[in-house]
Amino acid sequence: MQRDLGLNAEEARVRLANDARSGEREANARTVLGDTFAGAWINPETGVLTVGVTDSAKVDAVRAVGAEAEVVPFSHRQLNGTKAALDTLSAPVSVTGWRVDDASNTVVVEVNRHTRDAAADAFVATAKSVGTAVRVVEVDESPTPLYDTRGGDAYYIGGGGRCSIGFAVGGGFVTAGHCGRTGASTTGANRVSQGTFRGSSFPGNDYAWVATNSNWTSRPWVNRSGSNVIVKGGTAAAVGAQVCRSGSTTGWRCGTVQAKNSTVNYPQGSVSGLTRTNACAEPGDSGGSWVAGTGFGQAQGVTSGGSGNCSSGGTTYFQPLNEILSAYGLRLTVG
Repeated sequence: MQRDLGLNAEEARVRLANDARSGEREANARTVLGDTFAGAWINPETGVLTVGVTDSAKVDAVRAVGAEAEVVPFSHRQLNGTKAALDTLSAPVSVTGWRVDDASNTVVVEVNRHTRDAAADAFVATAKSVGTAVRVVEVDESPTPLYDTRGGDAYYIGGGGRCSIGFAVGGGFVTAGHCGRTGASTTGANRVSQGTFRGSSFPGNDYAWVATNSNWTSRPWVNRSGSNVIVKGGTAAAVGAQVCRSGSTTGWRCGTVQAKNSTVNYPQGSVSGLTRTNACAEPGDSGGSWVAGTGFGQAQGVTSGGSGNCSSGGTTYFQPLNEILSAYGLRLTVG
């Protein structure tokens, strides 16, 4: 609250206590006013709850519950009815949304001023015909869906190559270096614009990190057959420990750690410092998460490569995570 609202500790305590009281007063006002209730909002200047009411005879009833009263033309029931009617319409993309706005006693329809077109104007005209409470507001941006980065999920590089997310870090995620070169763009499994490789090393190492755009949120999760394993830390497992991996081709697979600091000689060149396991993997699993420990909460590394497959078994190597974090100055996202 200090960072986002500019409040010190005492101001935050007062604000939270007032917000709680306001919620109780709103509930009481709804009960007292019935169909004449017309919304409620906290006055940003005074911090006092204001309650809209359509019947001036009930102003004293509002004051009795500890709130200020404002007489307005439309009840909450009427506003919600208008909004429900708009919900049945098909809107063009230049119309960014609509909502009941208690403080203005209107139903606000938002339109992107930069993309407003004839279709948007037609929607606005229809919306206004639904009810006189409709008010149009132009905005500068359109909302977009927000997505979560989750270890083991697929992502695509440039024109079409597929790899798997390793672990969420502040600002993006780590993955295998052979998946993409610095500057390559990525999209999510849903083909939504995702981010850009900010660093990549292969051969020699096999690690990279992708900085994601504002559509994506780093989550401390690894995909375990559709459910989420929560990443708690990055303590390395010992040789002989059970380890499991998640990838977008073969899902969740497990094995044991067989050796550390292995050097693998790929056709593109050798990579050193890898951990060898007897868990299987297949193309597309590259970059995916390896976890171990209680609840599989300890992040181990990202899939590099190997031999065999998940039908006959095989050997798979992963690039240890802590080296990646150190190389790029990244912080693992934990829960």
